[in-house]
Amino acid sequence: MLNGQLKLFSGSAHPRLAREVADYLGTPLGRANLKRFADTEVSFRIDENIRGADVFILQPTCTPVDAHLVELCVMTDAFRRSSAARITAVIPYYGYARQDRKDKPRVPISAKLVANLLCAAGANRVLTMDLHKAQIQGFFDIPVDHLFAAPVFIQHLSAYQEPSLVFVSPDAGGVERARAYAKRLGADLAIIDKRRSEDGRAEVMHVVGDVRDRVCIIQDDIVDTAGTLVQSASALRENGAARVMACAVHGVLSGPALERIEGSALEKLVVTNTIPPRPEIIASEKIEILSVAPLLGKAIQSIHQETSVSSLFV
Repeated sequence: MLNGQLKLFSGSAHPRLAREVADYLGTPLGRANLKRFADTEVSFRIDENIRGADVFILQPTCTPVDAHLVELCVMTDAFRRSSAARITAVIPYYGYARQDRKDKPRVPISAKLVANLLCAAGANRVLTMDLHKAQIQGFFDIPVDHLFAAPVFIQHLSAYQEPSLVFVSPDAGGVERARAYAKRLGADLAIIDKRRSEDGRAEVMHVVGDVRDRVCIIQDDIVDTAGTLVQSASALRENGAARVMACAVHGVLSGPALERIEGSALEKLVVTNTIPPRPEIIASEKIEILSVAPLLGKAIQSIHQETSVSSLFV
C-alpha cells in the first residue's frame, strides 16, 4: 500500500455526513480541534499523529460557502505541514461550480479560482460529486474522482418504474444527465425550453416531448431558490402531466425555496445529503433526503486501497 493508515477528518460544514461515512468505513473520525477566534478567523489543531497517514478531509463548501472553503484550506495546510503522506479533499458539494466560464464580459471563472486555492493549500487529490459541469475536473492539476449520485437515485426511483414514466431535463444543459436516468429506468425523455433573463429569473417557454397523462420526474443537479423547478413543474402540469416529481443531487434550498416547493405543483422533491439539510427541510412532507455516505465510503476505501473507482462513476 502506497500510503499509511486511513484517517478521516471532518470540517464544521457537515459533521453528520462525516460520521455516517466513518461508520461505513468502520473507523473513528480523526481527533482535531476546530474553532473560531473572536473575529471569526479559523483556528485548527490536529490532536493526533498523522505523519505518513492517508488523510481524507470531508467538507462540502455549502452555506456559508466562503467560511467553509477557507476552513478546508486551513485544515489542508495543517495536514500538509504535519507530514501526511497524502491529503484528499472530500467535497460532496463543490461551491462556485456555477461560475465555470466567461459567459459575459468582465466576470471571473470562480470554479477555477477555487481549484487553484485547494491545490495551493496542499491537497493531493479531490473526491467530489455531481459537479455542475464535468469539465471543472480539468481546472485541477491534481487527480479528481468525480462521483455521481445516480446509483442512489436509481435505486430509490425504481419504485416508480412504469410505462408512463418520463424524465424531464429543466434546460438544454441537463439533457445528458436526464437521458442517463431515463436509459437506466427504461423511461422516456422530455426537455423544458426556457430563457433566463438578465436578473437571473428563468422563464419557462414550452415543453419538448410527450408528457400528457405521464408521470414526470424533473432531474437536476442543484436546487437553489427553486424558481426554475417550480416553473418547470407548472409547465408540465399545464401540458397535461398526471404527476410531477423531481430529484436533485444538491439541495441548496436557499431563500424562498421551501415556501415555493410547498405551494407548487410538485408532489415530491428527492435530494441527497451532500449539503446538511436544515430542520425545516427535514420536516417537510414534500422533501425526501437520501444518504450518499455509502457511496462516498466506497470511493474513499478504493482510493486508500489503490483499487479502481471507475465502477462508482455510473
